Amino acid sequence: MSARQTVLVIYAVLKDAIGHFTRDDGFAMASHVALSVLLAIFPLLIFITSLAAFLGYNGAADAVSDLVFDAWPEKVAAPVVREIENVLTVRRSDLLTFGAVAALWFSSNGVEALRTALNRAYRQQDNRSFLLLRLQSLLLVLLGAAILLAYTFLVVLAPLALTALTAYVPKVEAFLLTIDVARYTLAGSLLIIGLFIAHWLLPAGRRSFVDLWPGILATLVMWIVAGSVFGAYLASFANYVSTYGGLAGIMTAIIFLYICALVFILGGELNAAISRQRKYWERQKQRVDVVEPVPQ
Repeated sequence: MSARQTVLVIYAVLKDAIGHFTRDDGFAMASHVALSVLLAIFPLLIFITSLAAFLGYNGAADAVSDLVFDAWPEKVAAPVVREIENVLTVRRSDLLTFGAVAALWFSSNGVEALRTALNRAYRQQDNRSFLLLRLQSLLLVLLGAAILLAYTFLVVLAPLALTALTAYVPKVEAFLLTIDVARYTLAGSLLIIGLFIAHWLLPAGRRSFVDLWPGILATLVMWIVAGSVFGAYLASFANYVSTYGGLAGIMTAIIFLYICALVFILGGELNAAISRQRKYWERQKQRVDVVEPVPQ
């Protein structure tokens, strides 16, 4: 493929992705995803608190909330973390009570919002059983809670254990930097794995790794850029207090999640557009092969 053809293909893919995003009500879906995710965060952390208390590990939810919001711009994360800390000040050990079950259910609504957005992006009509899909969402929430608890142990408790170990084995200190790099590399890996699971498992239909990685890579890059730009905008120009008053903190979080949801949906639209372009060029190649005479 020549350079000109490559440019034309890229243009066609971007035009297709953005055009379908608009026709799929992508902006409205991003609002739905943003609000659903924000509503799911509190129940998820409440469930994690209950699970941690049941396992005898207190303080895990605070550590998890710090990890979850660490990648958010400071002015976005601060008011949300403050409200979460207010909610989690009550000691919770009601893992098997109605409250924890309800928290688990409402957390799964965030997963369902992601599923709906991806089904639209990939042009899929989901005819699977509602009960099966909801069970899948609940299992994913449970898996996510378990991973966050394990990650909390790795990030929060492992350094304490290593510090104590250096008192007895000083030579271990030389390996601490390598271990720190590994821990935070794992954090980024969990995000990437989560995106792959979301794109592969949630929407109807089947997709391979080749079908998924372009949109996921684009999502990660756009998230980094959008987060940096929005953080700089908040620090330098924005004054939501004059617009929303006491709701400024939570509205800032909603706007940030809305931007993240836009990027997430665009990643799915990009994958779908690339898949359509790939099929188009495969058909074109087959037509050329049919037209051209077979060499004697």
